[in-house]
Amino acid sequence: MLVHLLIKNYALIEQLELTPDPHLNIITGETGAGKSILLGAIGLLMGNRADTKVLYNPSQKCIIEGTYDVAGYVIEHVFEEEQLDYAPTCLIRREIAANGKSRAFVNDTPVNLETLRRITSQLMDVHSQHDTLLLGTNEYQLQIVDTFAQNDDILKKYRADFQTYQKHQQHYEQLKKQASQWRKEFDYNQFLYDELEKARLQANEQEQLEQELVILENATEVRERLQMAHEYLNNAEQSALDLLKNAVANLNSIGKFAPAYEQLRERAQSSLIELRDLAEEINYEQENVEIDDEQAEHVRQRLALIYQLQQKHQVKKIADLLIIQDALEQKVSSVLNLDETIATARAAREKALEKLNKSAVALSNTRQKVLPAIEQSVVRYVTDLGIPNATLTIQHQHIAPTTDGTDSVSVLFSANKGIKPQPLKNVASGGEFSRLMMAIKYILANKRRLPIIVFDEIDTGVSGEIAIKMGNMMRDMAQNHQVISITHLHQIAAQGTAHYFVYKDNTADKTVSRIKKLSFEERVMELAQMIGGKKPSEVIVQNARELLQQQMTQTADKVQAKLF
Repeated sequence: MLVHLLIKNYALIEQLELTPDPHLNIITGETGAGKSILLGAIGLLMGNRADTKVLYNPSQKCIIEGTYDVAGYVIEHVFEEEQLDYAPTCLIRREIAANGKSRAFVNDTPVNLETLRRITSQLMDVHSQHDTLLLGTNEYQLQIVDTFAQNDDILKKYRADFQTYQKHQQHYEQLKKQASQWRKEFDYNQFLYDELEKARLQANEQEQLEQELVILENATEVRERLQMAHEYLNNAEQSALDLLKNAVANLNSIGKFAPAYEQLRERAQSSLIELRDLAEEINYEQENVEIDDEQAEHVRQRLALIYQLQQKHQVKKIADLLIIQDALEQKVSSVLNLDETIATARAAREKALEKLNKSAVALSNTRQKVLPAIEQSVVRYVTDLGIPNATLTIQHQHIAPTTDGTDSVSVLFSANKGIKPQPLKNVASGGEFSRLMMAIKYILANKRRLPIIVFDEIDTGVSGEIAIKMGNMMRDMAQNHQVISITHLHQIAAQGTAHYFVYKDNTADKTVSRIKKLSFEERVMELAQMIGGKKPSEVIVQNARELLQQQMTQTADKVQAKLF
């Protein structure tokens, strides 16, 4: 249930706080005082869109915050599916900044509007006089049927099977669509793959070949230079090694005279060892340099092939060519196995369709089974609400699978004797529609787990005894649900376990909407004014007092009976 509602800087509301009663909450007030504003704020929590026009103070942000007690309601799976933390106390907050940007939070976690709507649709059920169009849709009428049949689990299973079927169907259709194009490209892809596969490319081959070619093309010069370097070091009459040997010999003879001389000798000796090693390496490299024109030409041709393939495929590295080769191999392999792949996809689709059809039949059977009961129940209650000649028929037909099943239902209604039932938009007046909606909501209230039901002037077009019956129905619903009813009828207002009055405060420079919870005496005067105008007579005041006392006694008796 809604434990606390905070509204700041919204429309004519500067700041408003409301702590609703767990049962039937009545909201009344003069036209334009702000009752619809209050509902609009609740609508923002339900995910309705808003802009900066709703800001009371355009320079500050608007905050709508609802605290809900959701303990005992099986909605943990919804939070889990939306990857949100679940807690028995749920905090929903909506903010509209001065620049028009909107943010929504569930338990202080930012969410998008779609997620917000999914969460709050599990917490509140708002019904108003504008529901005519909604009730006329197949989707909404199916929701009524599913709620009455308590189809939550079977509908969830059907939708899971439908999503699985859609996935396999899309995969199968995509394969068929691609098959023709792949077959057209097969010969070319096979040629490209064969060309790359025949080349036997190696990952680091290009760099090695390019280095090898440089040496082969300059082999004569390289060999000559290495040979001369070796001669200078070792074979010449005055080679560097001979000179360094003489230096070591001279230092060796004086090393015993001082530590510094010994250190110089050691350094010279180390240099001699290093120089000998260098001479050997130069000689080794010189002996391994070959002047091989045939090998050079072979390397040139190999590099030319690599460069040609790179240019053809518009890449600069052999690694990229190898990636392309793997991709081509996969494409070629896919086409070679295409018929088998399509057959496998078709079989998977058929299996998913078979499972979907079973779920659809099971769902459809539960829906069709409850249609007569819905028709009878609705007619019974609208008859009690003053439409004695009402007839209601729910037409059913099978359709292709959709996310809601394979059923299409159409609610046909007639309020008059001898008139054939027709779609709601063609036959129901405002008062008739209000009573029809009331009957439907009353029937469904005991069929669904819904914490809060909000009625926005659903009593439009009714009065007298019918209003009393409608109020009684709301009071009955409030035994198991928290109900909030915005009304202009005293018969309904008297039924509330809590009564809130919305009014305009003009004491400041700018009009502000405010709300207050009425005491018993204030409720008496509000009911009297709803009956007899601004200045009700003493008789009317006394009637209002008796009416309120009577309703409070009846409510207490119902609560007592429920406890025992």
